[in-house]
Amino acid sequence: MTSKILLGAAAALAFAAQASAADLGAKKAAPAPAPLPYFIFADTQVSYFFETAAKEPAITGPVQKHVVSITHFDVTKWGTNFVNIDFKKSNSGDPANGGKDGALEVYGLYRGTVSGNFLAGSKAFSFGPVKDISLAGGFDANTKNTTFAPQKRLLVGGIKIDFDVPGVLGVAVLAGKEWNHCGLTVSPYAYCVGAGKTTDPEFDVNAHIEVNYMQPLAFTGLPLRFSGFTNVVTPKGKNGDASTTKTEILSDNRLTLDVGKLAGYKANTIDTFVGYRYWLNKFGNASKDVKSGGTIENMVYVGAAFHM
Repeated sequence: MTSKILLGAAAALAFAAQASAADLGAKKAAPAPAPLPYFIFADTQVSYFFETAAKEPAITGPVQKHVVSITHFDVTKWGTNFVNIDFKKSNSGDPANGGKDGALEVYGLYRGTVSGNFLAGSKAFSFGPVKDISLAGGFDANTKNTTFAPQKRLLVGGIKIDFDVPGVLGVAVLAGKEWNHCGLTVSPYAYCVGAGKTTDPEFDVNAHIEVNYMQPLAFTGLPLRFSGFTNVVTPKGKNGDASTTKTEILSDNRLTLDVGKLAGYKANTIDTFVGYRYWLNKFGNASKDVKSGGTIENMVYVGAAFHM
């Protein structure tokens, strides 16, 4: 009888010990991580800058332009989105159709990525200096009220590699297909006239290499950053005037000062910047193929941005 009592007590103690250990484990279990917000990062800004010496193919001399831009960039758990819309008002050196007033252009573009790591559900695409490899794509579209009346439509798609650096460094390798419009109808300025009627150019599929970068310059002791992009667009076949397009190189870089932070207010609200742009064979045109030149842009500009 005594042995049965002892065995029963031992069993009860063992059960109690297990229950106590389970309770202790439950108390020490780490809480489930909070889900990531949809937008890990998002920024929208409105900027203004003045171009002192823009160039346009077939126009002699520099053109001044007032430019207002709306820019949005966001990062989500599945990828990124970048949208930019420029409203460009030229001086009379780049006239609107049928008048002496300067032309107005609206140019918009979108670039988006879908993270390879997100699709794989792992860090399979993070190795060495590479942070991620993503699917990438987007489009460009514009309209301008000149006699030429361009209406660019560009689709691009490919991959983008983002590198693990202190700031930002990404390289996209894309295939592109472009369509456009030509409103010129009078010889010898009729770039796109054939068989007595205008023909809208449709270009060949070509390669686009787009590099974007940003680096904070904390070593200066100022809220400065260097940022920009460099694009290389390979030849895309024949222009409307049957000339052969050339490799196009566009590099646009800015040194930006966070004025709000410098003044002791909230960071990332008001910026001022100075920029430098170099554009070789603008729109794929070579100077020797355009009578008045205007295909090499080499310009400094200044502006300001307000983050919303």
